Amino acid sequence: METERLIMRRWRDDDREPFAALNADAEVMEHFPALLTRSESDGFVDRIEAGFEAHGYGLWALEVRKSGEFIGFTGLALQTFEAPFTPAVEVGWRLAKAAWGHGYAIEAAREAVRYGFDVAGLDEIVSITTVRNLRSRKVMERLGMTRDIADDFYHPRVPADSPQRPHVLYRLRRGQALIA
Repeated sequence: METERLIMRRWRDDDREPFAALNADAEVMEHFPALLTRSESDGFVDRIEAGFEAHGYGLWALEVRKSGEFIGFTGLALQTFEAPFTPAVEVGWRLAKAAWGHGYAIEAAREAVRYGFDVAGLDEIVSITTVRNLRSRKVMERLGMTRDIADDFYHPRVPADSPQRPHVLYRLRRGQALIA
């Protein structure tokens, strides 16, 4: 898939090294419980690719059209951890620090959401993040997603004593207009 400035594609082996660097960057991973080792990062790519095979969608590798540079991912992921709203399909993103502030996350997330509704036939797409991740929450709101504070939850896969455990849930239902 392509947007005005991005190519959203399946993963290639040469994406693994820059993805591992992104996952080892403390600033990029600030709102996650831990940095990922190279092995953990490669395992994540393997799970992403398996998700494409199983569901027909996934977390697309992002490439800047003009330069061909790999900058991270944006896409759809089935979430099955135990929570009142799961199973659910989440739109998510993770971009290298150098790609922040260019509007790439919102541009790619809009295309992922369009794909989810128009191609995958989903009725609802969610997005979750830590309470403190204001940057991602802003993207969710720019997508037109809405939050009900009653849906906030403690992520069961985050250690109980972690400041990242409190999460917010945003929702977007089929037919809701995406905000520009």
